[in-house]
Amino acid sequence: MPYPEFMVAPMRKELTDLGFEELRTPEQVQEFVNRKDDLALVVVNSVCGCAAANARPGIRKALEHASAPKARVTVFAGMETDAVDEMRTHFLPYPPSSPCIALFKGGQLVQLIERSGIEGHSADAIADRLQSMFAE
Repeated sequence: MPYPEFMVAPMRKELTDLGFEELRTPEQVQEFVNRKDDLALVVVNSVCGCAAANARPGIRKALEHASAPKARVTVFAGMETDAVDEMRTHFLPYPPSSPCIALFKGGQLVQLIERSGIEGHSADAIADRLQSMFAE
C-alpha cells in the first residue's frame, strides 16, 4: 500500500529540486536505460529515516562536484512499485535496497551504494563516496 502522497511530496521535491527526473512507470525506467546516458545518477528514494538524515543531504552535497552527472533520475520505494521493480532489475545482482544510490554509464550499472552503505554513515561520508565515484 503506497504512502499518502502528502507524506512523500516533500521527499520527492528534495530530489526534483536538484534536477532529478521522477520515473513513475516501468516504461519510463526502460526509456531511461535505453537512453544510455554517458553518466547518470539513479536514486531509489525512500521515507526511511536514513534517506532523510543521510542519503538526500549527501546527494545534495555530492552534486557540487564538477564531475557530477547531469542525468539524474529517481524512483520512490513504496510508491510506484512497478517502476521501482523495473529499476531493480537493472541493479542485479544486488538485492532490493531502499534507499540506494546507483551510478549508470551507457545504460549499465557501474556502482551501487546499498542501504547498508547509507544507514549509519554521515551525509558528508556519503557525499565523499559519491564524489569519488563521479571522479572515477
